[in-house]
Amino acid sequence: MDGKFSVSRRRAVGAVRTTSRLVFSVVLTFIGLLLVTFLIGRVIPVDPVLTAVGDRATADVYERTRIELGLHLPLYEQFWQYLVKILGGDLGYSVLTANPVTEDIRRVFPATLELATVSAFIGIFLGVPMGVLAAVHRGRWPDHLIRVVSLLGYSVPVFWLGLMGLLLFYAKLDWVAGPGRLDIFLEDLVDPVTGVILVDSALAGNWEVFTSAVRHLALPASILGYFSLAYISRMTRGFMLEQLSKEYVTTARAKGLSEFRVVWRHALGNAMVPLLTVIALTYASLLEGSVLTETVFAWPGLGLYITNSLLTADMNAVLGGTLVVGAVFIGVNLLSDVLYTVFDPRSR
Repeated sequence: MDGKFSVSRRRAVGAVRTTSRLVFSVVLTFIGLLLVTFLIGRVIPVDPVLTAVGDRATADVYERTRIELGLHLPLYEQFWQYLVKILGGDLGYSVLTANPVTEDIRRVFPATLELATVSAFIGIFLGVPMGVLAAVHRGRWPDHLIRVVSLLGYSVPVFWLGLMGLLLFYAKLDWVAGPGRLDIFLEDLVDPVTGVILVDSALAGNWEVFTSAVRHLALPASILGYFSLAYISRMTRGFMLEQLSKEYVTTARAKGLSEFRVVWRHALGNAMVPLLTVIALTYASLLEGSVLTETVFAWPGLGLYITNSLLTADMNAVLGGTLVVGAVFIGVNLLSDVLYTVFDPRSR
């Protein structure tokens, strides 16, 4: 009993230490992210006071606004005030929309979430099987074909592919809808419960809005899904080649296990551990807002919001969006670390 209690105690202590290190790492990374965004706001050649009051303001108005913004304080005091505001959920006000940046991001992020999630599903459910098939048929025509498809995904500029897709599938064939998330006459017909139109229209039972949303989403999601597919299939192929060359695969085949079970259960099961990081980073990069895709398709998401804010020197919006992007990467990496313990018991 004492031995079992000692083992359990050691496991509990180890779990507490691991959790503490993970929490400390996340907090330290987030503070570093805040510091970087703060310094970007102070280094770029844009005067936040002029952005707020305009270039025709008097010297008294300029100085009063500068003091109100805290720009007369030393940098360390400015950073402390910035840190307190961010932790309180205050990202400032947008010059472009005159709304709180937090409110703007809450409004535009569901569009990016919808586009990124559908694109990620396309990339995962096509990219992983393609990578496995390429590894199994290494050096043969399926491998060469999949590698060419992946290479094209890396090589073709996304904005060009988006424009050509609109020209062919929208303007010529009329298979998909044009830019935007919905047809104009269908906007505001569904209450924004989640902000994700596919979900909101399904909850409301408005299938006309749902169909319009699918037609608008199909092309940009397919293009982004193709680019994520290219990366995921390439990395899956590399991981699978490594696993298929190991002794446990040879042993499993010698025991008479079917090739399907050897490849898709044993080899892919072990390859999923490093592949989780690839999938997580791919999804995070999609969630950050694919700027070019959202611009080409006039998709009202985070990427387009940051782009428009940057063009108008709306630094509160730019830095707030950048902070959200960084937080997304931190959160997704944290999730992938947690999932490691699910797929790989050795990491527990």
